[in-house]
Parts: sequence; C-alpha cells; structure tokens
Amino acid sequence: MITCIIVDDEPLAIELLESHLKKIDTLRLVGKARNAIEARAILREQPVDLIFLDIQMPHLSGIDLMKSLAVKPKVIFTTAFREFAVEGFELEALDYILKPITFERFFRAVDKVVRNTTIEKPESAIMIRSEGINRKIRTDDIIFIESQGNDVKLYLTHTAYLTKNTITDLAERLSVEGFIRIHRSFLFNPRYVTGYTNADIVMGNYTIPVGRNYRAEFKAFVDTYSKTK
Repeated sequence: MITCIIVDDEPLAIELLESHLKKIDTLRLVGKARNAIEARAILREQPVDLIFLDIQMPHLSGIDLMKSLAVKPKVIFTTAFREFAVEGFELEALDYILKPITFERFFRAVDKVVRNTTIEKPESAIMIRSEGINRKIRTDDIIFIESQGNDVKLYLTHTAYLTKNTITDLAERLSVEGFIRIHRSFLFNPRYVTGYTNADIVMGNYTIPVGRNYRAEFKAFVDTYSKTK
C-alpha cells in the first residue's frame, strides 16, 4: 500500500484528486492540507510515500516545501502553471500534472509510482525452544519438519533443531505460509521441492514419503507445482 497526502489550497482540486485516489486500490490517502504549513505538520506525524503537491500556494510554495524537507517523499506536482515544470523536475518529481486533472492523466502518473515501488513482505518467523534456548526461526529457512515421537525436528537450510512440539500444531501455524502436510510425520516447504514421484517428494538431498491418507493433498500440490515449472 502506498500512503499519500494531497496538498492544495483549492478545495475543488482536493476533492477531484481524492475522487481519483479512491479508484486505485494501491493508494491510501492519509491526510489533506490546504497549505505547506499544514502539510509539514502532517508529515511530522505521518511519514508518507507520496505527495500530490500544488505549486502556487499562499505563504510557501510547493517547491519551497519540498526544498525544506530533510526526508523527501516521492512527489507528483499538480498545478495550473506550465512554467514551473523545469524547477519541479529539478527536485526529482515523478511527474508534473497540469490542471484540470483527468483521471486518465492521473492514472498515468500514479502508474509510474506503483511500478517503481517495491512493497516488501514482512519477515515471517516462529519461536521454538531447542537445547534450552528460545530461538527465532525464519519460516523461509525451513525445508521440512519431521515428527520424532514427542518431538519434532526442523530441517533448515543451514542446520537442524529438535524441539518439544507436535507436527499438527506446526501444520496449523505454518499453513498460512504455504507449508503442506502429505504424511502424518512430515510437513514441507514447497519452495524447496526439486522433484517428486508417485510416492515421494524430493527436496535436494532429502526425500519424504507421501502418506496413504494424504493423496488429495499430494495431488493438489502436484497440480500447482506442475503449473509453475
């Protein structure tokens, strides 16, 4: 989600931009300001990714506002005056839109932001206790998990840990991360699969069996895996 604010001294201009913003799911409006002073107050409380910024405003122009910011968000200048374009682009503006702003022109400007903004996925991890130490394990590092009596063993890309837990509990916790259970004693991370047979899943040097009661889960995995290769 790309957070943004609108800064413009014309209420109708704010209203129009807000209506355009509502049509694009990846944009979230977090504030509106009628001048640069109000905008600075908003930015102190709420850092944003993008500003839709009018240039000619009372007391302090949009260009002066951008020059005054220590941390500069991305900016799309919105103005009725073409002569400010050069100075606007010198501030590394993403775009410079002349009023009145149509949705088509607005969308073209915003599309540049969306295509050049990487939204990082938060790191996912679980906590386990192994060898008397509470350990934070990144789920992306887990290749597969094996049930061993009253314990489970987590096989990671760089090591392995034995912990008191049940594979059923871990299957519930890790299902949202895409982990799949195809045997009562095994849970695996599909990203590490390198091949399969009718009876096994191959993960590099590891091979884990497919249980008789998990044929439906196995078939669903094979259908998905085949389409991605």
